[in-house]
Amino acid sequence: MKKDLGVSANIFPMPVLMVAAYDENGKVNVMNVAWGQACSYEHILLCIGKGKKTLSNIRKTGAFTVAFADTAHMDVADFYGIASGNKIDDKFERTGYHAVKSEHVNAPVIEEFPFVLECEFVEEVDTKNLHCVVGKVVNAKAEEAILDEDGKVDVTKMHALMFDQFRHGYYEVGEHVGQAWDAGMGLMK
Repeated sequence: MKKDLGVSANIFPMPVLMVAAYDENGKVNVMNVAWGQACSYEHILLCIGKGKKTLSNIRKTGAFTVAFADTAHMDVADFYGIASGNKIDDKFERTGYHAVKSEHVNAPVIEEFPFVLECEFVEEVDTKNLHCVVGKVVNAKAEEAILDEDGKVDVTKMHALMFDQFRHGYYEVGEHVGQAWDAGMGLMK
């Protein structure tokens, strides 16, 4: 029997995404975003609060990167979520992490995270119930260590973090349990 829990827009799993952009002086800023997803084969959307430094930077530069946080870098990923770039001027520098300029967009690629999407800023959507940034993915980069023998990303090798809104925990992506567009084929008969 299910128990009523009240109003709860909790969705699980939610990726732990590191969104990075340069400010007008070329300084790196990174924030932790859990509310993000693909919205087409080449576009993603990120729900970013209107007052965030990273959003201001994206508007100014027209580009950003999105890295997937992993277990090995959970402490820094969490710091990027609890520290505000509007209040801590050396937020990125404090972590000792390294950034290089993307070859495809005017945004930093954080070297420590194993998988990153390089995005052009497409639009900002602001309605009564939604505020988000849409980006066009122009390139993806992955460390060779997380690729399978066919050169595709193996999510079990990424050790990607997922955020749990119910209890505010981080969880690592686990084992492969089935294949999409195959697991339900028996019911098609």
